[in-house]
Amino acid sequence: MPDLPPDLPRLRILETWLTMALAEVRAAITAAERAEAERQRGAEARPPAPDWLLEGGLSRDAPPVQVHVGGCWNAGKRGRALTRDDALRALAGGVRACDACRPDTELGYLDS
Repeated sequence: MPDLPPDLPRLRILETWLTMALAEVRAAITAAERAEAERQRGAEARPPAPDWLLEGGLSRDAPPVQVHVGGCWNAGKRGRALTRDDALRALAGGVRACDACRPDTELGYLDS
């Protein structure tokens, strides 16, 4: 422990400051535990990723851009879930397969 002041008034001030600092640390620990518990609840409640995704164009009327395997890192934010049959139909209809996750290979789709 560092050198402490010898007189009672300064020791009391130091004690008060340490008590306040400890209260702040405990409040930060409580907030961090609460945030971690919330993150954990969110992860447990999250629905599973769909098996296949259709990435939409930039506007509502734009044609779809790509088909992805569910959970693909390259899927973007405009994706919607597809069934296996819908994914095959999209590929057959000319929608491009993602180069990163290769849904055409996963689906066994051979371009004719």
